[in-house]
Amino acid sequence: MSRHDVTVIGLGPMGRAMARAFLGRGYRVTVWNRTAHKADDLVGAGADRAATVHGALAASELVILSLTDHHAMYSALEPAVEALPGRVLVNLGSDTPEGARNAARWASGHGAQYLTGGVQASPPGIGQPGFSTFYSGPRDVFDAHREALEVLTGTDYRGEDPGLAALYYQVGMDLFWTTVLGWLHALALADAHGVPAGEILPSASSVLSGMPDFLAFYTQRIDEGEYPGDVERLAMGVASVDHVLQTARSAGIDTSLPTAVLEIFRRGAAAGHADDSATSLIEVLKKPAA
Repeated sequence: MSRHDVTVIGLGPMGRAMARAFLGRGYRVTVWNRTAHKADDLVGAGADRAATVHGALAASELVILSLTDHHAMYSALEPAVEALPGRVLVNLGSDTPEGARNAARWASGHGAQYLTGGVQASPPGIGQPGFSTFYSGPRDVFDAHREALEVLTGTDYRGEDPGLAALYYQVGMDLFWTTVLGWLHALALADAHGVPAGEILPSASSVLSGMPDFLAFYTQRIDEGEYPGDVERLAMGVASVDHVLQTARSAGIDTSLPTAVLEIFRRGAAAGHADDSATSLIEVLKKPAA
């Protein structure tokens, strides 16, 4: 085995994109997927198809896992744990930080080294400039395989704790999906008034384009636990979200999202933050709802 050997396990759209990127850079690529025919196009492009997980693990020191979650990893690898010693598992699927820590302990117990990755790209972005992946786990293992990992995307190493890359990834997904849902709710509200999405796009883009400045202004204050209401106040936010809720209700669309937002805002006001910035809601969000 050489540093230009790599195995990719899991051939959904992301796994196939990763295998193609490695092939394009001259790596000897071994692939395995539970549904074997998903490897057909990759084999046609020069990849080796392993008949078993054991064979896939035996083919390369570096093993890229592109699976749904850690449950899928265990399901795929547990029948071949005898082939794990000496392997470097790079898990680029999604799961929780604690799940990543447990997976790292499991891999170590079977003689393998383990890196967690959080890919910040969709399949078309793999192998293209401008994208990055969070990594965490043993620094020496990351450094030893950084060149290969950078075939996929840029690398952003976050520390030794294997849970950190998963944490950074999930923080991003928390922000992304919440934003997408807010955008879709806004489009549903516009549609109820006969305004198509294309006409809303400029104003929606304008709102979102101001967010980096908003975040930059408040981040240091949040880190210092300070929420002065010198720019905006939570009480104003309560009224504003209530207006959104009433507008949605009158339009006859789903109100569950603004209802949930308003409930959090009201909890913050009841906790004594009405005259503070709405960023004081982080103190509400740090604790589970009663």
